[in-house]
Amino acid sequence: MESFFLKLSVMLVPGMLAIVCHEVSHGYVAWRFGDPTARMMGRLTLNPLKHIDIFGTLMIFFIGIGWAKPVPVVSENLRNPKRDMIWVAVAGPITNIMLATVSAFLLRGLVEFGNPAASGSPLAMLIEPLVLMLAFSVYINLLLAIFNMIPVPPLDGGRVLVGLLPYKQAAALSRIEPYGMILIIVLVFFTNLFSYVISPLLKIGIQLLAGPQSDLVLGVTRLIMH
Repeated sequence: MESFFLKLSVMLVPGMLAIVCHEVSHGYVAWRFGDPTARMMGRLTLNPLKHIDIFGTLMIFFIGIGWAKPVPVVSENLRNPKRDMIWVAVAGPITNIMLATVSAFLLRGLVEFGNPAASGSPLAMLIEPLVLMLAFSVYINLLLAIFNMIPVPPLDGGRVLVGLLPYKQAAALSRIEPYGMILIIVLVFFTNLFSYVISPLLKIGIQLLAGPQSDLVLGVTRLIMH
């Protein structure tokens, strides 16, 4: 039980912020390109109650990655549907990379600032939970960005690829979308995609952003994921 509450305290806030900001960014960019659907449905808000998917949130604790309810986007409302959907799709991963970058720089500064703090002091008791949350924030945001750029609809990478391909090939790829999640589950759980592609890219991203605190990010993630 103590382990569960440790996970909850470290993972919930950065995990929810990562997936909520990801979805809001899709809706915001769609609105800027002509589709007001998400705005009209009250989804352009950071209030997690508007976005939360119970199963997707629980998955943060069990597999380290989660999701919110997808923000509705009506591509026909966009001024240039094929081109603009690229920007709508890529907005989510870009937002996660930005959050990971901010978290990494705050983590570096906080560790540097907190070094003189004696263990058990009021300052250390304040800094240590923030360090854990920032470390997990770097991890979860980079993981969401990389995972969502798998080029299979309905993931963002698939929609970006649909926007980039010629119409005939784009239409053929779009037809995969109803079966996309099954394909993604097979790729993630029954192939070496995570070990040979996602995990190496994730480690490179953590090293680039967290620098000397990379081992801390990876160590915190291993601790709370077991």
